[in-house]
Amino acid sequence: MRELIYYAAVSLDGRIAAPDGAFDAFPVEGDHMDAINAEWADTVPGLLYEALGSTAPRGRFATVLMGWNTFAAGLPLTDDPYPHLEQIVFSRSRTSRDVGGSVRITADDPRGVVADLKGRPGADIWLCGGGVLAAQLRDDIDRLVLKVNPIVFGDGLPLFAGGYAPESFVLERSRAFGSGVVMNEYRRR
Repeated sequence: MRELIYYAAVSLDGRIAAPDGAFDAFPVEGDHMDAINAEWADTVPGLLYEALGSTAPRGRFATVLMGWNTFAAGLPLTDDPYPHLEQIVFSRSRTSRDVGGSVRITADDPRGVVADLKGRPGADIWLCGGGVLAAQLRDDIDRLVLKVNPIVFGDGLPLFAGGYAPESFVLERSRAFGSGVVMNEYRRR
């Protein structure tokens, strides 16, 4: 069965973006990028592969899920961030007419969409963000892969923007990089 994997960059204080949604404070250079490019290559935006004159590899993920604000953060650059994946954006106020590319905008219940996706054959499902969507899908997340960055935001968008409801995960792998980034991989207990 396909897994829902919340793969995200996070600050030391649990923030995935600044209060205005920007995430440019996270380092994009360093030895951690080699691991991302090798092991999580299908999470790299299509624009980067286009600039390099290559195509994105497929394999780990078949689908990416985003809330509108996560998707909108990339709109100044592209309205089709991951053309190599099935892209589903959740919004109650936007429709697919608001974007181009192969992005599907839906107001459907995220848990129902994930249940349907998990029932289909194929590669895993990537929950890209944001924190509100992650909170709605918390019970459906099979794995967390957190790129913990050596930076404190002090304020901003949390990894999970929902009510208090403790969930247990088991650390399966942790790798520290010279850049200061630590990649932690957890599985639901």
